[in-house]
Amino acid sequence: MSHTAHIPSHRKPRQSASKTALRAGVAGGVLSTIAVAGAAGPAQAEPVTQTIEMPTITAGLSTSVAASAQATQAVALDLETQAHEDAAAETAAKTAKKAKAEAVRKAEAKKKAEAAAKAKAEAAERASRTAERTTLSASSGSSSSSGSSSSSPSSSSSATGSAAAVIAFAQSQVGDAYVSGGTGPNSWDCSGLVQAAFGSVGVDLPRVSQSQSTAGTQVSLDNLQPGDILYWGGAGSAYHVGIYVGGGQFVGAQNSSTGVVQKSLDYDPPSGAVRVL
Repeated sequence: MSHTAHIPSHRKPRQSASKTALRAGVAGGVLSTIAVAGAAGPAQAEPVTQTIEMPTITAGLSTSVAASAQATQAVALDLETQAHEDAAAETAAKTAKKAKAEAVRKAEAKKKAEAAAKAKAEAAERASRTAERTTLSASSGSSSSSGSSSSSPSSSSSATGSAAAVIAFAQSQVGDAYVSGGTGPNSWDCSGLVQAAFGSVGVDLPRVSQSQSTAGTQVSLDNLQPGDILYWGGAGSAYHVGIYVGGGQFVGAQNSSTGVVQKSLDYDPPSGAVRVL
């Protein structure tokens, strides 16, 4: 390159005066427009004259709210507790009613069972006595079919000595009450009467009928004598005793319905007899 060649300048070209004046005019017009618009806008808006104050949460209000919440919670708890108590009471009432009904049912069942057992025992005793009477009738012949004034062929209608005293004592108790375990003087059971009658003549007999049925010599029912001890049931297992008074009759404390009676042998035929005098 020649040292005389033209070197371009790097400085910005200067604007002409006419362009500068044009740009100034445009900028002024824009600013004037903005100024006019700004002046016109606020003239049409109404000024704000009041403000709304928001409530202030104070310590007192906070305490009241908390107390109200606690009261509500307490009421809810009371209602829940009452509901539980009502439910428990209802359940308890139902349980008690059911238990009472069950107790009544059991009591009635027990009562029926006891009545049935008693009836069965009485039936068994009647059947036993019937069987014993049948056997006695076969062995004693005409003595079991005689009337209240009849006597067995070998029986005596009179008694003497100790036998007479025993019979007199027994006959003097006729009409007294029958009481289980009774030994006098106004109430007796069967063995208590027999023991007392023989005790009046100094004969000491066992207390119970089972022992009294083996206390002397066994005698047949067709060979009875006044003063003999009659027994019902087996010898050694007798359940009833009486005293033969002669004339086909005996004295005995029978039961709570009849008390001490004098009856014919056919009223309740005995199973056997023993002689102690």
